[in-house]
Amino acid sequence: MTPSAADILLWVAVPYAALGICLVGHVWRYRYDKFGWTTRSSQLYENRLLRLGSPLFHYGIVFVFLGHVLGLVVPESWTEAIGVSEGVYHAVSFGLGTLAGVAAVLGLAILIYRRRTVGPVFSATTRNDKIMYALLGLTLALGLGATVYNTLSGQDHDYRQDVAPWFRSIFYFRPEPELMVGAPLGYRLHALLACALFAFWPFSRLVHVWSAPVAYLTRPYIVYRSRDESLGTHRPPRGWERVGQ
Repeated sequence: MTPSAADILLWVAVPYAALGICLVGHVWRYRYDKFGWTTRSSQLYENRLLRLGSPLFHYGIVFVFLGHVLGLVVPESWTEAIGVSEGVYHAVSFGLGTLAGVAAVLGLAILIYRRRTVGPVFSATTRNDKIMYALLGLTLALGLGATVYNTLSGQDHDYRQDVAPWFRSIFYFRPEPELMVGAPLGYRLHALLACALFAFWPFSRLVHVWSAPVAYLTRPYIVYRSRDESLGTHRPPRGWERVGQ
């Protein structure tokens, strides 16, 4: 089927524009706003809700990302080649993906609630943060909703037949927009919101993802030494001093 002009705009021009803005934006941000390359932590203002919402969201989003890598990047033929049938793949994918998605959405909801109800945290929330939370929340909610709805409604859609090949075709520089025409509306909206999120990424606090302290796990111990020389001198024990024979 020959794609229309609207299909080419949505499934070719928009993804490439989002990727271009994402890459160039990160380079610009790193070169001209290094001091702003931070998560702007608000832990000092409130810690109780943060200790609950932050791990839920971060662990959930990591597994959501890994699930997307497996589902979109790895072709169906590869998993079948190692003996994983399509039925087993979808069962595991739905179970673990739903669990990870619920954790990420619940954690994000707690963080947004904390932002709105804790005075000092709300005061430190910028317009940029609000846009980021809206894009991130809608993208997660649509992805989770589309997966759960299509599975529980009995209209289980195999996204590895259309969405995944379209996604890979973008990076092959041989885009196939016609693949997305037949995808359910929820998947299409999820993809478009993901494009918007990636375009906005370098201009938000999400850049802190690329500064995750992974090297902390393997770095050597830090030895602290005081500049006060008297703190390092040996003091003899109390008692009689020993004299020579």
